[in-house]
Amino acid sequence: MTDKWQEDSEYMSYVADLLATDAVKKLANFVQHMNSTRLEHSISVSYYSYKLAKKWGGDARATARAGLLHDLFYYDWRTTKFDEGTHAYMHPRIAVKNAEKITELSDLEKDIILKHMWGATIAPPRYKESYIVTMVDKYCAIKEASEPMTEGLKEKWAQRFWKKQRTIH
Repeated sequence: MTDKWQEDSEYMSYVADLLATDAVKKLANFVQHMNSTRLEHSISVSYYSYKLAKKWGGDARATARAGLLHDLFYYDWRTTKFDEGTHAYMHPRIAVKNAEKITELSDLEKDIILKHMWGATIAPPRYKESYIVTMVDKYCAIKEASEPMTEGLKEKWAQRFWKKQRTIH
C-alpha cells in the first residue's frame, strides 16, 4: 500500500471526513486479503481509483469516496454465510447501508459500491467510475494476496542472478 495518499491534499479533501469516522476506522480490525486490513485495502482502492478517475476525466471525488466505502462491512467474509446470497452479492448492499449511515451517497457513489463485484455478480456498472473501482479492486486484491509470495520470488531470483554474475567475473 502506498503512503502517497496522505500527502495528496486534493484526495484528502475528499475523504478526510470519512477517514475520521469510527465506522471507517473500525475496518482496521478486519483482515481483508491475507496480508492487508480492510482499511488498508479500501484506502488503496480509493486512492488508485481516484488517480485514474482524475486522469480519465471522471468524477474523482465520488470515485475516491465510494472507493473508500466499497467494503464497509464488519464480518469475516471467509466464514460468514448468508441465506440471501453469496458474499459477493451481499456485501456491496451491506456497504451501501453502512455508508448511508455516515454520509449522503449520490447515485454514482451507490452504483460504484453496489457494482464493484461485477464479474462475480451479474449487474454491470452504469458509470465509468464504477468500472474503474471494480477493476482497481481486483488489482489491489491480487496484489495484496500475492505480495509476500512475489517478494520471495524476486529475492530468490536476485540471489541466483547475482550469484551467477559474481562467478562470471
